[in-house]
Amino acid sequence: MALIQSISGIRGTIGGLPGEGLSPLDVMKFSGAYGMWLRQNYQDQQILVVIGRDARLSGPLVSDVLTSTLRAMGIDVIDAGLSTTPTIEMAVIVLGAQGGVIITASHNPKNWNALKLLNAQGEFMTKKEGAEMQKLMEPAHFSFVPSDMLGRLDVNETLLEMHIERILDLDLVDADAIAAANFRIAVDGINSSGGIAVPLLLRALGVNDVHEIFCEPTGLFQHNPEPLEENLSRLSEAIVNHGADLGFAVDPDVDRLAIVCEDGAMFGEEYTLVAVADYVLAQTPGNTVSNLSSTQALAEVTGNYGGSHAFSAVGEVNVVQAMKSNKAVIGGEGNGGVIYPELHYGRDALVGIALFLTHLAKKKLTCSRLKKTYPQYHMSKNKVELPEGTDLEGVLAIIANKYNDREQDHQDGLKIWFDKEWVHLRKSNTEPVIRIYAESDSLVKADHMATNLEADISDALKAL
Repeated sequence: MALIQSISGIRGTIGGLPGEGLSPLDVMKFSGAYGMWLRQNYQDQQILVVIGRDARLSGPLVSDVLTSTLRAMGIDVIDAGLSTTPTIEMAVIVLGAQGGVIITASHNPKNWNALKLLNAQGEFMTKKEGAEMQKLMEPAHFSFVPSDMLGRLDVNETLLEMHIERILDLDLVDADAIAAANFRIAVDGINSSGGIAVPLLLRALGVNDVHEIFCEPTGLFQHNPEPLEENLSRLSEAIVNHGADLGFAVDPDVDRLAIVCEDGAMFGEEYTLVAVADYVLAQTPGNTVSNLSSTQALAEVTGNYGGSHAFSAVGEVNVVQAMKSNKAVIGGEGNGGVIYPELHYGRDALVGIALFLTHLAKKKLTCSRLKKTYPQYHMSKNKVELPEGTDLEGVLAIIANKYNDREQDHQDGLKIWFDKEWVHLRKSNTEPVIRIYAESDSLVKADHMATNLEADISDALKAL
């Protein structure tokens, strides 16, 4: 059993004892703390919260506990039912709600679930907001309203259509060009809400030939739900067998986008954002932001259009804050997370699909040929388990001192640049490990750098 708390919510495996797994009691405590935080911040308003969920089997149960707790505090709830994370983020803005909650454990396996908590901007709670909520976590801080003041519950299953309509209304989305390209597209919806949302979007964009695999929203994931190459073999086979032009895969809550080319090869999760940014920057030059673990190819593409690129700490909330301060026109994370502020400040696979297809249609290139137009980098992603009680800051300090002649960034762990290569070491938010990301112009070189840093970590652990 596992239970992980962060500023943006709570995540855990279903079952077990309270405090060890994600039990109904844990859901109630976090729902209550969130409700009390909203009441403290909006004392003179009738509070509205928009909620939605992915297709996990535990979703309806978690939703019931969340909804009942909020309503018992006098908070109105609009339930979108089966939905996506970016849809709920947008709905908070459009409906003028004070908050939102997405019930999803993102790329975690089906026995996990989570509450992702949003503020009134439709964005994940900031560190300050999360700290305020943490002070209200104990039920002793809760207060409930009498029966004639209970919050209302409204079911609204049209929010996904609203989301898609607003994507189609974007100036840089050209549905006519997409329809004229006559794309044949395969979709892997991991048997979650993407199985509904992605085909619906594609057909709205004029794509008539959509081959669906794992698009029944049963919550019974047919493979590891993280949209990585090793998990998408069935999609690759479907693309080749059906002569598709490309394929799309999303995670269960549809905020990450993976693209597979016509030959069944991966476009590369790091290059989803690069390609979308290339198109956006060509039309609206400006600045970009990605997290420290993302490819440097985005910085090079940004420079080609005269813009500047900035790196942020890992995590959507950090990327969004950096995008706002740097006035970025596009940004996101190298895990396939595209953030297009013209629509909203949140990772959104659906807007990523619409912008990518417009780009591909206008370029009149195959998916694989488009990929070759970008700087070619390769990334090695590894991790080292940490002994209990490890002084992580001490480990990083020793390594930083060893490479003190190299450019470094300390805002999120330790990133070291070696000319056109780099390595990033950071503590995982979900496991007792150090994650090691290394990038070079060949996978062999990247793997070699990662191996060297693993040895440095081992030496540092012995020195402490």
